[in-house]
Amino acid sequence: MRRQVLFFISVLFVLPVLGQVSYSINEEMSVGSVVGRIADDLGLDVEKLKSRKARVFFGDSREYIELNKDRGVLLIKEKIDRETLCGQTMPCALHFQIILEKPIEFYKIVVEIVDVNDNPPVFETADIKFKISESTVPGSKFDLERAVDLDVGSNGLQTYILQPTDNFALKLHNQADGSRNVEMILKRPLDREKNEHMSLVLTATDGGEPQMSGTMQIFITVLDANDNAPVFTKSVYKATVAENSLKGTLVTTVSASDADHGSNGKITYSIRNTLDDVRHLFEVNEHTGEVRLIGNIDYEKSRNYQINLRASDDGGLTDTCKVMVDIMDTNDNYPLINVMSETNIISEDIKTETVVTIINIQDMDDGENGNVKCTIHENLPFSLKSTENSFYTLVTDSELDRERASDYNITVTCSDEGVPSLSSSVTLTLKVSDVNDNAPVFERSSYEAYIVENNTPGLSIFTVKARDADWNQNARVSYILEDSSVNGVPVSSYVSVSADSGVIHAVRSFDYEQIKDFQFRVKAQDGGSPPLSSNVTVKILIQDQNDNPPQVLYPIQAGGSLVAEMVPRLADVGYLVTKVVAVDVDSGQNAWLSYKLQKATDRALFEVGLQNGEIRTIRQVTDKDAKKQRLTVIVEDNGQPSRSATVIVNVAVADSFPEVLSEYTDFTQDKEYNDNLTFYLVLALAVVSFLFITCVVVIISVKIYRWRQSRILCHSNLPVIPYYPPRYSDTLGTGTLPHVYNYEVCRTTDSRKSDCKFGRAGSQNVLIMDPSSTGTMQRIQSEKSILDEPDSPLEVRIFQC
Repeated sequence: MRRQVLFFISVLFVLPVLGQVSYSINEEMSVGSVVGRIADDLGLDVEKLKSRKARVFFGDSREYIELNKDRGVLLIKEKIDRETLCGQTMPCALHFQIILEKPIEFYKIVVEIVDVNDNPPVFETADIKFKISESTVPGSKFDLERAVDLDVGSNGLQTYILQPTDNFALKLHNQADGSRNVEMILKRPLDREKNEHMSLVLTATDGGEPQMSGTMQIFITVLDANDNAPVFTKSVYKATVAENSLKGTLVTTVSASDADHGSNGKITYSIRNTLDDVRHLFEVNEHTGEVRLIGNIDYEKSRNYQINLRASDDGGLTDTCKVMVDIMDTNDNYPLINVMSETNIISEDIKTETVVTIINIQDMDDGENGNVKCTIHENLPFSLKSTENSFYTLVTDSELDRERASDYNITVTCSDEGVPSLSSSVTLTLKVSDVNDNAPVFERSSYEAYIVENNTPGLSIFTVKARDADWNQNARVSYILEDSSVNGVPVSSYVSVSADSGVIHAVRSFDYEQIKDFQFRVKAQDGGSPPLSSNVTVKILIQDQNDNPPQVLYPIQAGGSLVAEMVPRLADVGYLVTKVVAVDVDSGQNAWLSYKLQKATDRALFEVGLQNGEIRTIRQVTDKDAKKQRLTVIVEDNGQPSRSATVIVNVAVADSFPEVLSEYTDFTQDKEYNDNLTFYLVLALAVVSFLFITCVVVIISVKIYRWRQSRILCHSNLPVIPYYPPRYSDTLGTGTLPHVYNYEVCRTTDSRKSDCKFGRAGSQNVLIMDPSSTGTMQRIQSEKSILDEPDSPLEVRIFQC
């Protein structure tokens, strides 16, 4: 591939420097082939081609070449056929522009298409017939059809060869237009009696590598007595026709004469062109010689035509002439307006004399019909300036104010100087962008949102919304979660904020029992440069859900031991057997507990308090009652749906412990006796005693230390600050004993039958039956049962009435 790079530098009024780059390529190159490294030839790197939005501009021409900005090269986009593109015109070239923006520049690109030998010489007809009189004298000429080779230069038609050459020779005549007329010259007289029919082969060859050729058969019939050939009155006829003339328009009339008489003097006219589309545009009357228009002629496609005519008599003698037809231009093309680089948005702080866009004007007409002038409305802060032939630039000529006008519709009108004048117009829409001078503003000063615990991660909680008074990118608000922590954990592990919509999503599933509320800050930031932002506080409140079942604190369901409550046979009606104590770590009504007797050995003997869980006798105990009673109590909360827990209470009807022990061995469920139980009990007692003594010593030490500190404060002049323990006044009264709560049992409707007893919970006898033990152990239930939780102690105060 040959390449030439030429730069012509011209300084325009407001345009950057323009240049011209020329390349030379062969026709029929495959798609994707490299035409030239335009980035190197323009002195630009590939990144600048991308950042400056380089593109190819062909106008209304067909785009055979494309720009690859990643490689900085021009590539073949569509296979180029030089013969289709330019025909016989030499040189053949493509003209287009490379447009760059920021700042706006353009370069003219010329790509010469070099011909390759891809077309053989072709005759219009495969054979031709002549009738030649035997009286024809040597030296007589017989015009032959010319071959056509669409290639040009050395690849075009070069020579002809006629075989055999016994009676005829070949003679070539060079024409002014570069073509050759082919004539067959009679060398020896013909003898009809010896050879009435003859066959010759005319071969046309080109000069390409490899050489290509085409052939035509010549059939000759020998006749008698036609010794005068037709003769045209002129060798060259000239005519002028206006473009867009109607079909059938008379172009000219040719005339030829023949001195012979009869059929030998009868002349027939025909067109012998094989180039261009002459046969599709013109016709000749074979009898009168009138040349008329049969197609549509366009000055912009071709400005002149050459019609080669032949006059033949019946004897086969011929003469030729040329008709030169010039096409007159008419104003039939409207100016074509091409916006080469249109900027839709300009900043209100843009400087004057800044190029907004470049406009290319094309008018295919000629002379005054192709002279175009463009104008815009005067009452606009823009002006239209001509830079060179067919190019205009639209520039600002005063300051812009978006608050006064946020957009402009600029109509560019271009008119030619033809009669009548033709005009075209295009409307450019320009929007004025704002500078970033307003920060986003939230709709509220703060937000509160609620979410039910045990939510699905990714659940949408709430939406914050901020608005920006600026425009376009400066008003595009993004939402950002500011870094902070909740209980030492980053807030991003709790919630996330959608940058575009401001929707707050839960990242994890929340647990009301672990966290009840938290807050964080969301920043709204616009897309300006530099960006502006504002903040808002969002507080998330966790709502409780009934997700925890009640937990039974007493009686304890020991795995290897059996707890039994003893009821004397003389127990009165309403005798308090035991109390089921349960808690629910939920809150509100989800923690309101109720107790029900689900199953019992004798349902007529016992009842359970609905609110307090107290198990009492509802009738007098008799000797007929079973000594072993098994009660199943279900504890339900008030949630929706409710959750429950069950506890089994074993009751022994007896007056003394030995009696219970002898009669109640069934509850052991036949478990094997463990000889090591005594050892474990003694060991546990020793450990508990040691821990108890240690705690007593520590408590006494702390008390003494605080007493001494208070004495020091009393004797000093410093103000005394009273000390209150944490959660001193925390009494939620939910009845579920979460953290530090007071559990209070109020009097029921039947409590008037007995006196109020405080701190008597330890008066009930509790039997622990162990299958591995031979004795019994009586333990006293204390007035206060202390239950430990991970965060804080659980205090249970039982008042029995």
